[in-house]
Amino acid sequence: MQIVRSLRVASMMLSLAACAGGGVSAQQKPATEPAAPSPADKAVASLASLASERLGVADRVAASKWGTDKPIDDPPREKQVLDDMAKRASEMGVDSEAVQRIFRDQIEANKLVQRGLHQQWAAAPATAPTTRPDLAKEVRPALDRIGGDLLTAIRDAQPVLTSPQCAASVERARAQTATSLDELHRQGLERALQHACNGAP
Repeated sequence: MQIVRSLRVASMMLSLAACAGGGVSAQQKPATEPAAPSPADKAVASLASLASERLGVADRVAASKWGTDKPIDDPPREKQVLDDMAKRASEMGVDSEAVQRIFRDQIEANKLVQRGLHQQWAAAPATAPTTRPDLAKEVRPALDRIGGDLLTAIRDAQPVLTSPQCAASVERARAQTATSLDELHRQGLERALQHACNGAP
C-alpha cells in the first residue's frame, strides 16, 4: 500500500507540474514561424540561379574561342543581344531599362569568366579544352533559352528589385547560389548581379 500511495503522489506532482507549464504538448507549435518567401523573392533566387547557369555557358564560349583569333570582347554581338532583349522585354511588358541594365551585367560577367579561363589555360596548358563547341549551333541556343528565362525572372522580381529591401534580397540569393561555384564563377556571379536593383550604383 505504501508503494501504491507513493506512486499516486508522484503522479499527482507530475500532473501539477505539467499544468503549471512544466510540460510541453506534442501538438504545441512555436509562437512564430518563419515567413514563406514571396513570389518576388523566389524570382530573385531564380534570377541568381539563371545568372549562374549562364556563367556555366561562358565556359563553352571560352572553349570555342580558345586557340583562335576570336576576341572575347565582341561589341556588335553584345549590342545585338541587348537590342533583342529590349525588344522581347517590350513584348512581355517588362521594364526594358532594367532588362538592359541586368543583361549588360550578364555580358560583362560572361567576359570576366572567359578571361579568367583563358588565363588559367595559358598558365596550365594541360587543363585547356581539347574540343571547340560550335558557337552558332550549341552555345547561342543555350544563351537564348536562358535569356528568355531571365526575362521572366526579372519581370516577376520587379516588386523586390524596386524596393529598399532589394540589396539584401539579392545578396541572400547570390550567397546561396555561390556555394556550388568555384572562385572565378563566384566573382562572375557577383558581377552578374551588380546592378540588379533599381538605382544600384
